[in-house]
Amino acid sequence: MAVIAVVLMAFINRYYIWPAVLGIIAVFLATGAGNVINDYCDYEIDKINKPNRPIPSGRIKRINALYYSLILFGIAIILGFIISIPVGLLVVICTFLMILYAYDLKKRTLIGNICVSLLTALTFVYGGMIVSDVILGVILGVFAFIMTLSREIIKDTEDIKGDKLENAKTFPIIYGAKKAVYLAVILNIITCLLSPLLYIYHIFNIGYLVIVIIADIMFIYTAYMALGSYSEENLHKVSKYMKIAMCIAFVSFAIGTI
Repeated sequence: MAVIAVVLMAFINRYYIWPAVLGIIAVFLATGAGNVINDYCDYEIDKINKPNRPIPSGRIKRINALYYSLILFGIAIILGFIISIPVGLLVVICTFLMILYAYDLKKRTLIGNICVSLLTALTFVYGGMIVSDVILGVILGVFAFIMTLSREIIKDTEDIKGDKLENAKTFPIIYGAKKAVYLAVILNIITCLLSPLLYIYHIFNIGYLVIVIIADIMFIYTAYMALGSYSEENLHKVSKYMKIAMCIAFVSFAIGTI
């Protein structure tokens, strides 16, 4: 999805030259590195919540995962600076945030969720910097931030069992699953209410509105599902459907420029 954000910014601005290609590769590698360092730090939690992942299952040595992550981060940073100094600096900032999140922030109430959501939003800003359309990148980043924050809260609610054993202080652990789901639902509703503004203010055309309505319907449906049951199985489905809805929303951004 991080790659899709950069591809969208390039598509919207009809920017198909080499900096966009390098930018896509860099964000792909950096996001991969972030996922690996997160798995490295979540070793104990994943043994409980997701034992089939590569590290807890023993398919990959933990120290090798760390080396792999650092190599990916390094390549991404180099590619960022090849594009431009500002882009390279943003990659460095995002790298720092991903490492800090994995080691510490993810265990803190809402701060970890906000960090992940900010990183998702920054992929649009990053794409905007590459194609020289930072304002649109920020606007789309705001939508990405709200959608991601909602999904992150749902994911934390799904992972309460393992997170408690690691003494994590996530929002659902501190305030309960019910309040966490309600907060996620409110964020979903905000996304749906704000989405028409991109058409009303002529940022995108009618094609955007048609497609984004499908995403809005899915967000409303996931809210209904989440309110129906706080079980781990149900919230896992909610999280998956929310990711699909986000992808549809991203597609609507592209359709809205045709």
